[in-house]
Amino acid sequence: MTSAVAVSAFPLPSIIPRSALASNDRPGANDRVRVGCISAGPRARLLMEQLPESAELVAVADCNIEQAFKFRNEKQATWDVYGSHYPLLDRKDIDAVIVAGQEYQRVLPCIHAVQAGKDVYAEKPLTLYIHEGRVLTEHVRKHKAVFQVGTQQRSMAMNRVACEFVRNGGLGKLHYVSAVNYSGVGPTPAVDSYEQQAIPSGFNWELHLNQSEWRPYGKGATQGRNYVGGEMTNWGAHGVDQIQWALGKDHTLPARFKPITSGQNGKVTAWYEDGTEIRFELDKGPMGGAIFVGEKGKLEINRNKFMSNPIDIRNELIKQVDEAAEEVKWSDQTALWQAKWHMQNWIDCIKSRERPVSDVEIGHRSIAVCHLTNITRWMDRELTFDPTSERFVDADDANAWNDRPRRAGYELPAV
Repeated sequence: MTSAVAVSAFPLPSIIPRSALASNDRPGANDRVRVGCISAGPRARLLMEQLPESAELVAVADCNIEQAFKFRNEKQATWDVYGSHYPLLDRKDIDAVIVAGQEYQRVLPCIHAVQAGKDVYAEKPLTLYIHEGRVLTEHVRKHKAVFQVGTQQRSMAMNRVACEFVRNGGLGKLHYVSAVNYSGVGPTPAVDSYEQQAIPSGFNWELHLNQSEWRPYGKGATQGRNYVGGEMTNWGAHGVDQIQWALGKDHTLPARFKPITSGQNGKVTAWYEDGTEIRFELDKGPMGGAIFVGEKGKLEINRNKFMSNPIDIRNELIKQVDEAAEEVKWSDQTALWQAKWHMQNWIDCIKSRERPVSDVEIGHRSIAVCHLTNITRWMDRELTFDPTSERFVDADDANAWNDRPRRAGYELPAV
């Protein structure tokens, strides 16, 4: 097992970035892309099972190495298994990696991967806080990596058609967007508030905690806003991503946030610089999208479906979708929770070197809206945000949640 000291001192410069190699080092159009997976948790296992046939899984790394071995045995597979992502990334025969795990663990392995010349499929929520996303994006651009974020609705035809309709002015002047008021998260519990336990055999707890503060192992140790963002960053990562897409705001962020009700689950309204308004207000509604209200009617976008008032809007939009093809792709309803077609876009882009549909910059900004909404709740006052600098204006207390301290050995690498 790799110790925390050895992990933090891993000599990343020994890895030759793919950008420094000849172009024929990349997978060709008919080559299978060799993939490693960082994490063997439930979502990672699902992604591994959904990997397209044009890719091949060759290695898995997990802080809980016993979990990785157990999954390999269940599948009667021959993948290599590692107790950390460092030896996996050092392999020059691996083209790309899937990075799953938890949101407080995600960004640093992603940066290490692109530094090592790998392309990346990263699950959502992409980041724990906003500055992480900006640094990650800069690393991805520097190393020319193909980076797909796991907001798979960008690969669903229903969502694409509906978002294009809104973005192209189909609803006329847009009055506002009504979104689910995704629940937030409270403060991180004190160390003495949960039952501390012995660290299981084969579990690298130090590496598992990643950049977050060190705490004794135990159930409930990694809860609260130091580690997660609640449903606002879980389901909100999907719903807000559709809002950004439909509004044509992938290049920017809202500039003003106002709490409408108080508390960690309070309702919040946000405005972009052009006045476009998002209301996080619905107790029930489209978890994977939002309701767009314009002068010509309402359009509700959800996961691979949409409805409208008047119904004529939907009837016209559905003509743009090959329903027979979609029925074949999604006949198994569990596929709606999976990512096979989204991962296929990633694999295709690895070969073409084009940007995928959920590029890192898109994913960074979509989850940033979720972070900003949570911070507004925590501050419980109206806040002004600069989308260019990605900082709150005259609000040091709010900015403290934008760029957080990191544990020694797990700092963000300079670009």
